[in-house]
Amino acid sequence: MSALRAKCPDCRTLTAVAIGPDYQCHACGREFAAGLVRVPRAWGDGGEGMIEAASMAAPWPEAATIEEETLDAQFAALARELPERPIVLGGCCCSHVGAVRELARRHGRVAVVWLDAHGDLHVPETSPSGNAWGMPLRMIVDSGAVDPRDVTLLGARNMEREEHEFIAEAGIRQELGELPEHVYVALDADVAEPGDLDVWMPEPDGFRLAELEALLASLPRPVGAGFTGFLKTGRNEAALPRLGRALRL
Repeated sequence: MSALRAKCPDCRTLTAVAIGPDYQCHACGREFAAGLVRVPRAWGDGGEGMIEAASMAAPWPEAATIEEETLDAQFAALARELPERPIVLGGCCCSHVGAVRELARRHGRVAVVWLDAHGDLHVPETSPSGNAWGMPLRMIVDSGAVDPRDVTLLGARNMEREEHEFIAEAGIRQELGELPEHVYVALDADVAEPGDLDVWMPEPDGFRLAELEALLASLPRPVGAGFTGFLKTGRNEAALPRLGRALRL
């Protein structure tokens, strides 16, 4: 049994503790399936809206807020602070990298289901913008933490030629298949149809919110999940619990 001090979203006391992979607030008795880590950074030009979204109200006990000056420091801090079953609420998708690396260290084989309108598979040499938020899935693969054949990229519809080539070469899947026991789900809000969520980089022809919930519900309960690319709006704050419930978190 491991204990982790966290702020209860209901009574706001700092008494929520981890019991195995789950949480219980010792003040009000509420039980939770995951602990929340906020990562309010966006590693690229602009992105202020994504940064603000990391402060949205969310129905999980708050275990940590990660605010570091470099990406490497962010990865290291996430590894130190990550709850047993984390939910990461970030600015940009770089928020997922440290979480996936740490979960892979803990569990060995971890699969990643990456829901995003973009591939996030660039390296600095191929990126049109140079923004790090276009590279996090590639960072995860290149780190060796996850076998690319255990990566499933869903909803991507705006990618450059180099990303398509890497998908084919690395064996990244674009359809759901059999998944191993331990799965991390990374959800960028722009995977959704514009208008269903308020997102930083909207792309047409995405999942409707109900379709997205059904897709998440079809996945095995993850060992961790992350939400990024949102704007801070009431509609998004209402959607977060729905997405978490679909994942059984």
